[in-house]
Amino acid sequence: MNKECQNCKTNFEITSDDFGFYERIKVPPPTFCPECRFQRRMTWRNERTLYKRACDLCQKDMISMYPKDAISPVYCKECWYSDNWDATSYGRDYDFSKNFFEQWKDLSLVVPRLGLWQRSTLNSPYSNMVGESKNVYLSTSVVLGSENIFYSRIVDKSYDILDSYNIIESNGLYENIECEKNYNSQNLILSRNCLDSYFLIDCVNCSNCVLSSNLRNKEFYFRNKKYSKEDYFKEIEKLNLGSRKSRGILIKEFDDLCKKAIYRFANITKSVDSTGNNLLNAKNCKDCFECSNSENLKYNYRSIGMKDSLDTFFGGWSELIYEYTTGCLNDYNVKFSYSAMNQVRDGEYLEYCMSSKKLFGCISIKNKENVILNKIYKKKEYEELIKKIKKHMEEMPYIDKGGRVYKYGEFFPIELSAFAYNETCAQDFLPLTKEEALKMGYRWKDPEPKNYTISIKAEDIPDNIKDVKEEILDEVLGCLDEGKCNHQCMTAFRLTKDEFQFYKKHNIPIPNKCSNCRYYERFAKILPPKLWHRKCMREGCFNEFETSYAPDRPEIIYCERCYQQEVY
Repeated sequence: MNKECQNCKTNFEITSDDFGFYERIKVPPPTFCPECRFQRRMTWRNERTLYKRACDLCQKDMISMYPKDAISPVYCKECWYSDNWDATSYGRDYDFSKNFFEQWKDLSLVVPRLGLWQRSTLNSPYSNMVGESKNVYLSTSVVLGSENIFYSRIVDKSYDILDSYNIIESNGLYENIECEKNYNSQNLILSRNCLDSYFLIDCVNCSNCVLSSNLRNKEFYFRNKKYSKEDYFKEIEKLNLGSRKSRGILIKEFDDLCKKAIYRFANITKSVDSTGNNLLNAKNCKDCFECSNSENLKYNYRSIGMKDSLDTFFGGWSELIYEYTTGCLNDYNVKFSYSAMNQVRDGEYLEYCMSSKKLFGCISIKNKENVILNKIYKKKEYEELIKKIKKHMEEMPYIDKGGRVYKYGEFFPIELSAFAYNETCAQDFLPLTKEEALKMGYRWKDPEPKNYTISIKAEDIPDNIKDVKEEILDEVLGCLDEGKCNHQCMTAFRLTKDEFQFYKKHNIPIPNKCSNCRYYERFAKILPPKLWHRKCMREGCFNEFETSYAPDRPEIIYCERCYQQEVY
């Protein structure tokens, strides 16, 4: 069945399998296309825009994803998780003279929110969207017991990681992108089981290799050429890796190498009947990205251990999840929600709820049952009222400023998000100008003025790490971009002691750009969560496939068969 998206007006397909899922969870089919649904969910997830403010309960200073002028009360982690308050005290009766989303908005103005999204974390006051990890600094989506993670995104079960993206079970990495089980390596892309290596693209089971591509089971390779152990280390000494200037030359050479490498059409490992990119141990996962150990998914991004779910953005170990964003854990049958954090069952239109079941239109509910708009009901009353509310949502829909109609079965309206468009992941994946965002009905937040007193300008930061003393920790360093880029430049930054020790240990020069500018330069190398239909680029091959490499990209893309023949 083809349907017109009410947001972008393009046609999109709803398959028979899709309809089967909608019938199973008892929801109507969507009226937004998959990409617009993805964009809408992303406008509810602010990962990296952080503010200094006070907790509205204990009044202590904290770092928060909500600014001082946030529309609702904001609590620090200790206060929000505590028993010092009860979200049901804000409960109210359902008003059939007003549409549901207006009532939810009124509730959202008074119920406290969690300042930083953290679950079971230690010593990580400057990181958002982090769970079950320790010592995480200005990083996001770090889980599974990771420790000592700096300026990174999407890290699972890893240790001592700095300036990296999408890392699994690794240790001692710097500037790695989409890598698994690497150790003590720097500037690796699409590589796994590699150690003591630098500047590799698509290498597997390699050690002591530098500036090479498409290697398998190799040791002591330099520029794709075999060296003796003695000669290899002589060449490494010549690179002068502790110098920023020398590294800059190597980075340019590495960029050229990446353009000439052979790329597999998709990074899909140990998976069957699945399409998308960066899939590991996946079964029947279609149009999915950054997913692992999952089954029967569609249109999911960053799912771990998920089953039978559609349109989920960041979640794990849950089942029957639909139109959802941010951090589910052991949830079941949760729909149209932002952060049903853990152990929520049978919930719809939720925000910051946990260890509860049978919730509808609730915020910050913990350990409760049969709750609507934060008010507790008896089981029979709850079930009868839910039927009436869903019917009422059909009869009295919410219509946003752009004329989009929100009945039961739609995720939260865009304009109800607590965040401006450019504060969220949406700006990363689908960037808009301020004018475009406002025209489409999104909010926009101009950056707060930055008046830092810089003690060392970017051009004066010592070139070589061996020339840097610990006194630099007391300095304010200027960013080379000076706020003139489109990277949410902080214009200035400081080093932490752990970060400084990492640079010293691994012979890495002090950066001359702030973490935001470094992040966006790294992000530019990431493939988008989108698929194009293409043909294999190997001469004589006519195989076709779905790939995240857009047709106008410079990489050489092969089908699975040709790729395997080339690299093995």
